[in-house]
Amino acid sequence: MPSVNLASVLTSLRSRTYTTRLPLFTRGVLVAILAFWIAGIQSLWDVRAWGGLAPDQVGITTLYRLNTFPFIHLNIFHALMNALALAPLLERFESEHGTLTSLALFFGPLTTIPAFIYLFVEKFILRSNTTVMGASMWVFLLLGIEAIRTYRVNPYFVISTYNIPTWTSPLALLVVIAALVPSSSFLGHLSGLVVGYICGLGYLKFLAPPEKVLRWIEARLNLLGRLPFYISIDQKTYGRFGVLPSNGSPSRGSGVAMGIVGTTQRLGP
Repeated sequence: MPSVNLASVLTSLRSRTYTTRLPLFTRGVLVAILAFWIAGIQSLWDVRAWGGLAPDQVGITTLYRLNTFPFIHLNIFHALMNALALAPLLERFESEHGTLTSLALFFGPLTTIPAFIYLFVEKFILRSNTTVMGASMWVFLLLGIEAIRTYRVNPYFVISTYNIPTWTSPLALLVVIAALVPSSSFLGHLSGLVVGYICGLGYLKFLAPPEKVLRWIEARLNLLGRLPFYISIDQKTYGRFGVLPSNGSPSRGSGVAMGIVGTTQRLGP
């Protein structure tokens, strides 16, 4: 009788359970990454040349590149690594802020702002034309948000006798990836991380769509009833750490608590 590896079975069950619990927007992003990779296999249409973020190719008629480049990857390894890194971070963000808010932000300011930062520095300061693509810009943006949140709860971690600010941990990861993966885009990752820090500090809350409008859309279209795995504006959680104690009376936030072809570079390992 063949032996059964209990650890493998449990790991498979946990992975399957986690996958079936992913919210709608996170699922959609992962499916889009897979779909663009499959589309990139054929040779009739160059998906990477069409949707990569190329400074000299961005104009009025090609502004779609500001939103397509995170979905496009160089190869299956690039896509897989970025998807695995992105899934838990994006799932947490969507669970905390709702599906509709996540859709509006990630097809809006949380993608276009770091993209414009990259284009400005690459084209007007470095005077280069390096195309970037990949979801790791989102990964570093979400890591920046998480780092600021962690810093507010636990400002330092101790190495020997040194107190290292916890918000610097994504910067260390940024340097490590730049050193180990020379083809990755340091500037693309840094652009996402900077915007993540700004979001975590709460300076981009004004860009979040009003909850009153989102509730009206959800009720009008009955999104919660029609869409499986949808997270409504009223289902969102208070955050990873729950409701933290404070001196004042607790109140519910009214918005998003928000505390990457010349030479082709990829965003991420």
